[in-house]
Amino acid sequence: MAVSSDERRRRRGRLPNLEVLGRLRWPVLGRLGFHTWGDERSRSRGPGVEFADVREYQFGEDARLIDWNLTARSDRIFVRESHPDRGLDAWLIVDSSASLDWGTALTLKREAALEMAAAASSLIARRGSRVGAIVFDAQVRRTLPPIAGRTGRLHLVGHLQSELASPPPRAATALAGGLRHALKLVQRRSLLIVITDFLAAGGWQRPMAMLGHRHEVVAVRMVDPTELAIPDIGVVTFEDPESGEQLQVDTSDGRLRARFQLAAAEQSRRISSDLRRAHVTELIITTEQPFLPQLIEYLRRRTVELQRGRGAPVP
Repeated sequence: MAVSSDERRRRRGRLPNLEVLGRLRWPVLGRLGFHTWGDERSRSRGPGVEFADVREYQFGEDARLIDWNLTARSDRIFVRESHPDRGLDAWLIVDSSASLDWGTALTLKREAALEMAAAASSLIARRGSRVGAIVFDAQVRRTLPPIAGRTGRLHLVGHLQSELASPPPRAATALAGGLRHALKLVQRRSLLIVITDFLAAGGWQRPMAMLGHRHEVVAVRMVDPTELAIPDIGVVTFEDPESGEQLQVDTSDGRLRARFQLAAAEQSRRISSDLRRAHVTELIITTEQPFLPQLIEYLRRRTVELQRGRGAPVP
């Protein structure tokens, strides 16, 4: 059964207590930084603290760049190149479709999606980077250009909260359309965080793979436990929130529950496999557990991966 309407109203607008994230940051594996502020690793070379390479000194260059230790051991003069710290552009691609209006445990998927967007924007924006958003349901509803600073982040989260609170249309989720919009819009190599339940028609795999090739992409999959296994609660009428179609099911039928569980497991496996092929990292957020501990665990594991210098997705 879904969360009651009274409970839904009480929770609406709730944002996570971001103070518990402490000094954690969103780990970025690639070199994405471009702006002159921020502390992410840049793809360019210039004044900075992170070593990149050495090369032979050219007449007229700043003598402060000379690597004196290497020069003393050679018959030529060498300068040290570094990767300067830069701010990155990050985009939240957020699903606001009707399928997120479901939750049988601690929260609705819609509320967890908003918490995820708010936490991610806080972690990224407070490090001098810019965060924008693309909101979609049956179509792209709103595009919020990247903006930096605390005021910009609050502005972004406020708009996301408004978009996710408004009633979605009864229509199929246009995940592929949202991803194609991001392909056209985001030209500079960026961090993309796709927040959706992936309960959408096929066709999203190709644009997702293209985004994974151009950018660093994290797919945050919102999951409710009843989407993976039906409990034995007797005769129940299920309704598709996007089409309105209803189906009466006798959940006491053990064979039906077993078939559903097998089909759901296969669908979940296929989604994960498609994301791996697209070189996209998957983060599963379930409504049966508090949101923040799940995010903190992911950030810690991803940070360890970054420190070890590996680029493979976290299992």
